[in-house]
Amino acid sequence: MTTPLDLPDQPLPSVGVVIPTRNRPVLLRRALDSIAKQSYTGRVQVIVVHDGTPLDHSVAVSGARAVTVMENSRSPGLAGARNTGITALSTDYIAFCDDDDFWLPEKLTRQIQRALDGGEPELVTCAITVDYEGRRRVRLARTNEVTHHHLIRSRMSMLHSSTLLFERNALLTRIGLVNEEVPGSQNEDWDLLLRAAVRRPIAHVDEPLAVIQWGRTSMFARAWDTKVSSLNWMLEHHPALLSDSRGVSRVYGQIAFGEAAQGNQKSAIAWARRSLRAYPLQWRAVAALPVAARVISAESVMNFLHRFGRGV
Repeated sequence: MTTPLDLPDQPLPSVGVVIPTRNRPVLLRRALDSIAKQSYTGRVQVIVVHDGTPLDHSVAVSGARAVTVMENSRSPGLAGARNTGITALSTDYIAFCDDDDFWLPEKLTRQIQRALDGGEPELVTCAITVDYEGRRRVRLARTNEVTHHHLIRSRMSMLHSSTLLFERNALLTRIGLVNEEVPGSQNEDWDLLLRAAVRRPIAHVDEPLAVIQWGRTSMFARAWDTKVSSLNWMLEHHPALLSDSRGVSRVYGQIAFGEAAQGNQKSAIAWARRSLRAYPLQWRAVAALPVAARVISAESVMNFLHRFGRGV
């Protein structure tokens, strides 16, 4: 296997990291510290994009692992902030890291190894550890290659935005930037994964190399209205989702749960029925019904699932 360390006559690829942030200085510094401690010996450049908040110049660093701060110059929100950072970078690869997540020291080394191991992948991902209020659960994909079909059948939540490592030219010219039209910048990473996978399989390192913070620190922890609208957007813009009964049942079940969480009982029941018609064993639809009936709260269901590293 070819690795970066086996290429003494060639410079190691440079990596740019985009971190969108909004008023979370302590978590941001943890993310930055994890990037500074990467074992990867190539050049790493970080761009912190402040989305609607004052610039924190105190995190800026010069040198081989420079950290630059800038404001979001595109549409407000996560997608615009990511694109601001992407277009400011000229590195060989571009990685994402959310400000409430952090990387283990071997993440970039293992992903660059995978990128250089043949096949010329345009995107490399890795598995994750989910941290929910101190409880940690590993989420593996059980594969070293993720196809478009995988992502139609399942969102594959272990392919989190904080694991994505793109070949820069592919991202800019073939896959395309993060879509800023996705409602609330939710599911924009699933949209990006689908657009990448329809071109060629995604290379995956099935090791938990990123720690993902779930719970109230997430900007989208309980934003049910945009969860629902973004899922409807996905169904409209990715018609292939309708081709897999289990996959579309999952999306319908998620919409049902989101509607139930907002107190929209009739809509929740209608979506749950659609979900169960597509796939009768879809547990998300079943879980939506007692929430719609106000027998149990959506918060209680989510807290239970998060303890096991799962979500709706």
